[in-house]
Amino acid sequence: MEKALQTMIDNMPEKTGKSLNEWKTILKEKSFTKHSEGVNYLKKEHGVTHGFANTIVTLSKEENHAPTDLVDQQYKGKESLLPIYEKLLQVIKPFGDDITITPKKTTVSIIRKKQFALIKPATKTRIDLGLKIKDKPTTERLQNSGPFGTMCTHRVQLTEVSQVDTELIDWLKEAYEKAI
Repeated sequence: MEKALQTMIDNMPEKTGKSLNEWKTILKEKSFTKHSEGVNYLKKEHGVTHGFANTIVTLSKEENHAPTDLVDQQYKGKESLLPIYEKLLQVIKPFGDDITITPKKTTVSIIRKKQFALIKPATKTRIDLGLKIKDKPTTERLQNSGPFGTMCTHRVQLTEVSQVDTELIDWLKEAYEKAI
């Protein structure tokens, strides 16, 4: 994933006529409220292809919002859920050094070669943990993906740290092992 992104950044001057930093400077002069507005601007005004435009806008935003800021924003008013989030990361990180943790605006993606887990503070009292475990039957606890749609195959609702138990850790490991 990172290798492909780096290749795209390296090819940017040749394919788009400007380096990533030059594009970031152009976007700083504009103030788009939505991601799509920035993408459409680059496509229409500068003839940048969709893939490059999306990458440029995404990387420009990341600079403005450090990953910790994104997580802080997700848990604003939901601080009681932070210990669950931290416990999940504590459990997941030792699975392997090929894991990428990517905070976004409303979720945190956990990626190996593919995304295998998604952490979302769903309400003030609950985290929804999305898992991608193909061909695994649902149970009362390991529910269908619900609001995650096709991003995940299953969802587990967590309201306290003690729910990050052996059963959940086994599901996380299974999702990690299949994310190749």
